[in-house]
Amino acid sequence: MAYRVAPPFSAAGQQRSLRDLRPGDQATICCLQDPEMALKLLEMGCVPGQQVRLRSRAPLGGPVTVVVGEDEYTLSLRLEEAATILLKP
Repeated sequence: MAYRVAPPFSAAGQQRSLRDLRPGDQATICCLQDPEMALKLLEMGCVPGQQVRLRSRAPLGGPVTVVVGEDEYTLSLRLEEAATILLKP
């Protein structure tokens, strides 16, 4: 199965990423921006079409806690990793 890895910008400009969500916000993953990090994120369940919800943010630029999918798999991501997960508009 092939998954789409996005270019840095969409035709309409920069897309919203997982990093942009606030605690409690939900969204659907559109694609993964960084080809080098994509495999790691795919293995952790961050696949296009998957629902995600931002549970919490650590202070001072620390990691975010994300709930992935219907099974409510909890995952902590660095902000740099979260920024590579693009969301559907």
